[in-house]
Amino acid sequence: MTEISGLLSKVPMGTFDSEGNYVPRIVTEDNMVGTDLATVVGDTILEFEDGDLVKGIVVKIDRDEVLLDIGFKSEGVIPSRELSIRNDVNPSEIVSIGEEIEALVLQKEDKEGRLVLSKKRAQYEKAWANIEDLKNRNQVVSGLVIEVVKGGLIVDIGLRGFLPASLVEQRRVRDLQPYIGKTVEARIIELDRNRNNVVLSRRAWLEESQKEQRGDFLTNLKPGERRRGHISSVVNFGAFVDLGGMDGLIHVSELSWNHIEHPSQVVAVGDEVEVEVMEVDYSKERISLSLRKTQSDPWQVFADGHAVNQLVYGRITKLVPFGVFVQVGEGIEGLVHISEIAAHHVESPDQVVAVGEELWVKIIELDTQRRRISLSIKGAADGGEVSEEYREAFGSHAYDAEGNYIGGINYGEFTPETEAQAAWAEFAVETPVVEGSVEEAEPSEEAPAAE
Repeated sequence: MTEISGLLSKVPMGTFDSEGNYVPRIVTEDNMVGTDLATVVGDTILEFEDGDLVKGIVVKIDRDEVLLDIGFKSEGVIPSRELSIRNDVNPSEIVSIGEEIEALVLQKEDKEGRLVLSKKRAQYEKAWANIEDLKNRNQVVSGLVIEVVKGGLIVDIGLRGFLPASLVEQRRVRDLQPYIGKTVEARIIELDRNRNNVVLSRRAWLEESQKEQRGDFLTNLKPGERRRGHISSVVNFGAFVDLGGMDGLIHVSELSWNHIEHPSQVVAVGDEVEVEVMEVDYSKERISLSLRKTQSDPWQVFADGHAVNQLVYGRITKLVPFGVFVQVGEGIEGLVHISEIAAHHVESPDQVVAVGEELWVKIIELDTQRRRISLSIKGAADGGEVSEEYREAFGSHAYDAEGNYIGGINYGEFTPETEAQAAWAEFAVETPVVEGSVEEAEPSEEAPAAE
């Protein structure tokens, strides 16, 4: 009893007022006076409407959906297709357990009584406000390239921004695949929320950001100087070269000393080249380049290594009323006038020769200023000095001390080993010897005219 009394003495008891009335101690406080219980319970249950933005914690991640605790009577569900503007994504790559995210209410209840939510739409709504603000302030946007579509790229800028292929670089890009996964900056050039349309231009941003740099680059670029660069693009009319600050154009006519059908015959994207600056247009910011001027001029090389009255071997490339053209070197052609085809009168070149025929000709004129070579077929019959590049093929015993060809007379002493030798052998056999010189025989039906 004493122990109980002692315990009771430690427990707060009631008190007495000034008039001696007992006031019991307050065990609990009634704060529900005048309040309806149903109302209190209803206030603890959240209500949502379609289009509301809510925040919640990711509590479960499945392959097809993500569950979000938003303080509702049940978790909200985000279908995987509503997680991101990207297609066919893995939900675990977008969200993680315990992460707080924002979502938009798509449907108050599905067939299981759950709220259907969309993270993508919430992001979309916020992104539109941000994109419109950036457009109004003429600012650039930055985003990850997530998809290649017909005509361009899709860029993740919070929503799907379309970047046309023609606006990816300062020149059109044909292969867009390498841009996947890269972050790009671009200008917003078209914005239509009603049509859900956002068009971007990376080229506009590049042109603005490089304008000052281009000015300095052009100022330091002088015609006649040589620069190294890489082929960045090949088009029908030429090739573009990245010079390390700007692109310059090599027109197809400046790619090679030889005639070409298409630039791809000479260069390919990625090739490192040395070019000569031909012209700098400061107002249009254009650079004209030449590849052939950094290489030896085949015509000049030919002119330096040959002389009038020398014999050269060639192939007929074209017949014209006034004569025939003969290729005597890589990209080098000379004209055999109709009067120089044969010793006899010729009405038309095709009476004597044909395209593709190979034969010996004599150089009778080298016009270095007009870059013209005059040749003679009939003159080759008179013999003369064979140009140096053919001497090795025939052997030293086919020439005299001055380098003049004598094999036509004594041809039986050796056997031809090359096409050039065989051609000369045929010429020598068909041509009679008159007073120590070679003259062309008259053409006959049995044997063609001597070459």
